[in-house]
Amino acid sequence: MKHKQSGMTLTSFVIVLAVVGFFAYIGMKLFPMYMEYYAVRSAMKGLAAESGSADMDPTQAKTLLFRRLDINNSDNVKPDDVKFERMDSGWKMHVAYEVRKPLVANLDVVGKFDITQDLTTRGGQ
Repeated sequence: MKHKQSGMTLTSFVIVLAVVGFFAYIGMKLFPMYMEYYAVRSAMKGLAAESGSADMDPTQAKTLLFRRLDINNSDNVKPDDVKFERMDSGWKMHVAYEVRKPLVANLDVVGKFDITQDLTTRGGQ
């Protein structure tokens, strides 16, 4: 009795390997963008949790935010990306920035991030 062999051929294995490699490459390009996003969000939450953050003027709050971002090596957020809006109990800090990383040849991966944090007397709730 003949047994038919089953399984992947070398060609199909190479194709599967190429597809997995491509998605791994995209993941390696996206991962640092999201790590920076979480670092920015963490810096904003840490600033909001500081006592007296609601009483700071926007220039001082922006300076403290960028000190925290420098520690985390976040260099895609620029001073023009940070906006403040007055609230009854403090400030609303809004950071909107874009990260562009080259992917292949003339194709780029673009991430647009938008974070809002309240600097209030209640500790950023």
